[in-house]
Formats: sequence, structure tokens, C-alpha cells
Amino acid sequence: MTKKIVVVLVGIGMVIALIGCGADEESSKAGTGRTQASNVDAVTTASIVNTADDFVEATGPEGTWIIATLNDLTIDQEVVVAGEFTNNDELYRKIALYAQDEDRTVTDRYTVTAPRLVVQSPNTRIQSGTFRGDVYVEAEGFHLVDATVDGDVSFATEELRETFEMNESSKVTGTITVGEE
Repeated sequence: MTKKIVVVLVGIGMVIALIGCGADEESSKAGTGRTQASNVDAVTTASIVNTADDFVEATGPEGTWIIATLNDLTIDQEVVVAGEFTNNDELYRKIALYAQDEDRTVTDRYTVTAPRLVVQSPNTRIQSGTFRGDVYVEAEGFHLVDATVDGDVSFATEELRETFEMNESSKVTGTITVGEE
């Protein structure tokens, strides 16, 4: 029984820590969002995932603004990041591939492997881990923050590629192209 309580408390602590994870202007409170599928205002919180099925569900239009994995994942299907979500009134999605401590220092990095990630949510960020597979971007504002794409990144249009940002600690091991699906 004590072991179950410890596991629950650790899980709650991870949720609280990951809700506030990220860079500069982010705060620890969850935001509200309007999903494309339902077109209804909804409160969005972090989705802490540790299985391939949970990851795929969390990235969908009924998912959450932040998807945080607790371990490496291998997914045998294309993953689509869809829907519009806000955090602190900012249109934004985050795929957090890391663990952090109470000072927001990255303590572990994870790899999500899938054949392809299709980004349809505006301002999607992959942060502090590795996505192994190809990425196809159909929305503006795709970002890599301290992250690696071990594959190619393709943009549906030149206009979308022009909104792409990648910090100095990020990398793409393949090619970055426009118009190739």
C-alpha cells in the first residue's frame, strides 16, 4: 500500500513540475484552450504519458497543450499533432521529451520514435529530447528548443518554413526541405 501511495505522490509531483516546465515567459499555471474538433472552450492541462497509445491520444485535437513523456517511446504509426490550444493566452503546443527537477533543470532526456510526425497545431515546440523519424509541418511556428530531430523536416510551404525556429542546442540530422510530403 505504501508503494502505491509513493507512486501516486511522485506522479502528482511530476504533473505539477511539468505543467510549469519550459522557457522564459512560461508560468506554472495551465491555460485554457479552444479545440478545433469541438470548438468549445476547455481547460487544458499537461498530459503525462508513458505509453505509445497515450502519446498518440495526447497529440490529437482532444489532447492537451503539453505532452510530457516519462520514458522513451516507440510508436509504429504516424503521429499527428492536431488542434489549437492556448497556454497563458498564447496559441501553443509543447512536446516535452524530458524530466526536470524543481529548479527546472533537465535531469533526463527521452526519445520518441515514430515513422513520421505531422505537425498541424500552430506554434508546436519539441523540447529537450529527440524525435526519431521524419517531421512534416503543416502549421506555422514550429520550434525546436534544445531538441533533436533524427530524420528529415519538411514544410508544406516556404511561408511555413520561414516561421521555423531552432535554437543553438537543437539539430536536425537529415535535410530541411519545402514542399515534400
